[in-house]
Amino acid sequence: MHKTSLLSLLLGLTFSVDPALAMGAKAFDDYTRGKTFFFASDGEPYGAEEYLSNRRVRWTFLDGECKEGEWFEQDDLICFVYEDQPVPQCWSFEISANGLSARFENDPTQTELYEVRQSSEPLMCLGPEVGV
Repeated sequence: MHKTSLLSLLLGLTFSVDPALAMGAKAFDDYTRGKTFFFASDGEPYGAEEYLSNRRVRWTFLDGECKEGEWFEQDDLICFVYEDQPVPQCWSFEISANGLSARFENDPTQTELYEVRQSSEPLMCLGPEVGV
């Protein structure tokens, strides 16, 4: 094969590869552990999750109330259970140059989230019904 043809073929392959990579449990844990991620959906703030050690998490819909939970890998998905929601909520996660994105696989037409910010600070959790 001529050098120019081979180079053209290789360049074509480089640009045809999808830059987003699906994440398994190890990659997900390595990327998220010790951080708090803020997510949006359809351009609107959606929620935030703090990823703790031992696959524990803390979630909020940005209302000051937090839910404790944990995550695990099942069928190539990352699944979450929370103190008030014992039924696993399973997501497919991808990482790209724009950050983390997630698709809710229990009903893929419902929710797609994407990372808008990450922090090393813990979530601010006020607790349920704080007030007089």
